[in-house]
Amino acid sequence: MKLRISLLALSAILIAAHFLRTSSFIPILICLAAPFLLFIKKRWSVLVVQALTVVAAATWLLTLYGIIQERIFVGRSWTASAIILGVVAGYTLLTGWLLNSPIVKEQYS
Repeated sequence: MKLRISLLALSAILIAAHFLRTSSFIPILICLAAPFLLFIKKRWSVLVVQALTVVAAATWLLTLYGIIQERIFVGRSWTASAIILGVVAGYTLLTGWLLNSPIVKEQYS
């Protein structure tokens, strides 16, 4: 259980760092506060956090799309960026999916 939450916290820190690049302080606060919702032992808190992981993964994919378009326009390679941000988006989705385990469902009735 603790490992699942730690992995989720890491994905929250990664997306918060992404928003830090543009000084978007409201999204940063939301990202950093999201794992703390899991202190509320209700099923809705898990569902909100899982929804936020989907939004975060979509943000990574939109960022990836922008990077690919930019690099194609200037004639640079975009493959490494696609791999890196694709893995980060997948990791983010995985951390939300890990909250579907029976252990978590038992804790958050």
